Amino acid sequence: MSERSVSKQNQEKRWYTVLAPEEFDRQELGETPAEEPEQVYDRTIETTLDELVDGGENNVKLTFQVDDVGSDTASTEFVKHELTRDYKRSLVRRGSSKIGVTITVLTTDDYRVKIQPVAYTTKQADQSQQKAIRRTMIDLVEEAGEERTFEALIDSITEGRLSSAIYDEANTIYPLRRVEVQKATLEAPPEEVHEEEETSVGVEDEA
Repeated sequence: MSERSVSKQNQEKRWYTVLAPEEFDRQELGETPAEEPEQVYDRTIETTLDELVDGGENNVKLTFQVDDVGSDTASTEFVKHELTRDYKRSLVRRGSSKIGVTITVLTTDDYRVKIQPVAYTTKQADQSQQKAIRRTMIDLVEEAGEERTFEALIDSITEGRLSSAIYDEANTIYPLRRVEVQKATLEAPPEEVHEEEETSVGVEDEA
């Protein structure tokens, strides 16, 4: 393809400024080109927490997905929070325990979120201690989901409040070196959750 053809294609495309959700003050995430607005929907963009929050960590990746498109902007919703691979590797220590669990919660405004906290002990914890720490993580994460909206839950994760709460409670069971939420993923928005519930009720009615 000639340079002129490529140039013409680029001229036909419109550039959309991609914005973070309200909980991140609709900060600019970047730009994306498209010939039609419909092509922008569902595109994802990744950044690090320190790019959006003063004092935020550069070892936390955030992923957003376009859910609304205007004349020259594209709004997004949060879809994933994840620690970088290098940072996770740096947390592992020989002679200590890594205790992780995956919990799926439903927020007060009906967002389904999968949360994966992980605790690192100072030394090797025995099985009963690991089980107790895992139980504590489950209880606190479930409580956080049941008591918060989706936005408030994500805030508690990105600001480190949820991991701090787990640390304070689980540290009484066995000395901990660190607690992190290694991953949090939006599993389904309210519309999908409600649709699944209606489908489930329909199946039960037929039974």
